[in-house]
Amino acid sequence: MSAAAPSVRANPDRATAGTPLYVHLPFCAAKCHYCDFFSVAGEGQDGPGMVAAILAEAKQRAPQRPRTVFLGGGTPSYQSEPELRALLDGLQAVTDFRSSADEVTAECNPESLSFEKARLLHDLGVTRLSIGFQSLEPEVLTLFGRVHDVDESFRAYDNARRAGFDRVNVDLIYAYPGHTREHWERDLARVLALGPDHLAAYNLTFEEETPFERWLTDGRLQALPEELELELFDVTRDLARKAGLPAYEISNYARPTEACRHNVNYWRNGEYVGLGPSAASKVGFTRSGNARSIALYRRAVEQGESAAAWDETPSTSLRLAETWWLGLRLADGVVAARARETAGWASDAHDPFEERARSLADEGWLERRGASFALSARGLPLADMLARRFFELVDDPAP
Repeated sequence: MSAAAPSVRANPDRATAGTPLYVHLPFCAAKCHYCDFFSVAGEGQDGPGMVAAILAEAKQRAPQRPRTVFLGGGTPSYQSEPELRALLDGLQAVTDFRSSADEVTAECNPESLSFEKARLLHDLGVTRLSIGFQSLEPEVLTLFGRVHDVDESFRAYDNARRAGFDRVNVDLIYAYPGHTREHWERDLARVLALGPDHLAAYNLTFEEETPFERWLTDGRLQALPEELELELFDVTRDLARKAGLPAYEISNYARPTEACRHNVNYWRNGEYVGLGPSAASKVGFTRSGNARSIALYRRAVEQGESAAAWDETPSTSLRLAETWWLGLRLADGVVAARARETAGWASDAHDPFEERARSLADEGWLERRGASFALSARGLPLADMLARRFFELVDDPAP
């Protein structure tokens, strides 16, 4: 079934110029109770040493002139101003991102985004800030393990605007235990009234090996009924659209032209390079991930070795299934020919995945939008279930 087309890349560890770049900064003021990303409380940690290690890895493998850069974590704004200057000036020296990137994003938490730090990030070439409000309910912030209060969230947003940022994102979490439609409509309206250019609104998930998952298992927390989760999802889409931020992805909303280009590349199953502990990369058809350990990561890069703890090259049919799964999250959907090219599926080979898409469209779960297949209104709440219909076609799932 798979009919693979060979990769022509000579060096699978070095991405071509223009490849998007992700930088993972693992330090936070505190670890949130729902978070399963690799992050640690930053107090007592060696911030300058982490920056130096990331720059050492950048010299090994960062792409030249990346078209997007994303600083994530962890909490990038937790780093001190000298550390941020060293990081961004160092990345500029290695990659020349300031002349190439049409989007440079930094994730921030309210407690660590002063006006001075926001202005510094702006001056160092960051073009978009993503601020993690997460909730406007004080007791929910406590439940989440957040260390900021509601006033700090609004102050951070104001700091970003005063510092000159034309692109400001706000992140929120909904469908947490005890959440109601009334509370969500009120809080979402307050955030949208600020005029953000982008909104990320995620329903709470109970990730493995987090305090939230343990509390769910022992009965301390109760998940919302699925019907209420879907109602809150519909409310989000409606209010965001009315505020001029239509959905461009299942959980992301933006003004026209303000979609996060770095993340769209992920959903298109494009290539990217990740630097820092736990950061993942996709170069050619090979995926890899760095060690989820500060000590192991630093030891490797400081000795001039690869920080990768694993790598895999998925089969062609698995790559194509993943391309459909990721792409259907986008409002624009998936163009079958483009999906085949992304996955390395021979253009003249039979494509059962496109046949599956046509079948799902006939059943009303997908709809045709020009050359694309996209989730219909009926299929949107069932995106994960519909994705499994494509993975049923994978004939050789082992990498």
